[in-house]
Amino acid sequence: MSGFPTTFHLGPLAFHTYGLGLAIAAYVAYLYAERRLRRRAIDLRHFGAFTGVLLVAGLVGARAAHVATNWSLYASNPARIFALWQGGLASFGGIAVGLVAGIFAQRRWWPEVSLLRFADALVPALVAGWALGRVLGPQFMFQGGGHLTHQWFGLHYAGQVGKRVPVPLIQGAEDGTLWLLLVGLERRGWGQLVGFVTGVAMVIWGAVRALDERLLLGQNSHSGSVGVQLAGVALSVAGLVVLLTRRRARVETLTS
Repeated sequence: MSGFPTTFHLGPLAFHTYGLGLAIAAYVAYLYAERRLRRRAIDLRHFGAFTGVLLVAGLVGARAAHVATNWSLYASNPARIFALWQGGLASFGGIAVGLVAGIFAQRRWWPEVSLLRFADALVPALVAGWALGRVLGPQFMFQGGGHLTHQWFGLHYAGQVGKRVPVPLIQGAEDGTLWLLLVGLERRGWGQLVGFVTGVAMVIWGAVRALDERLLLGQNSHSGSVGVQLAGVALSVAGLVVLLTRRRARVETLTS
């Protein structure tokens, strides 16, 4: 087997499967987020512009983090920095820059809505989009697999020798499970506690991402293995802070 196709052609035009998959996932996440915001009576007039800010900031941050942690691959040929079609996006770089840009945009366009209330509406849609994006994006990316394996579940990936751990599919399943958990918590009433859904998502996603990097990717990753693991731990710790703060706020409200 030669692995999953990384490109396909329509006449003279060549499309990269990786980018097309991410575009589909982003569109689905956009529609889902729009629906969640509408159900919470949050004004949608600026949501298109907000989404554009997140996409651009996330792309720039993800690419910058990848290049910074793999500079030896680009030092001799800096023009490759802009060759996004060859793959190379570090998720936590995108999250970091996208988070900062998103906070500024949210405070500008929805100053009347608390940041955590807005996040509670948005985060499950982001997790769902991320789950779909792992399956439709990195699964068809050049060198998209994990460690070399001889187990039955190993798959062939373009640019990698031998069967590889299908990390994108595993992460897609993990993120999909997290989405189901968040939706389940909301249906049981936990969504009424502002910040709870966001905090749970931060704790679990950060921890699982760090473990994936440690156990499934390691130094074979092109995203800076140690940096990804530390970022995952930091995200989980920040999520714990959010949960503890929300719990204390709830207790104070009940006793006042």
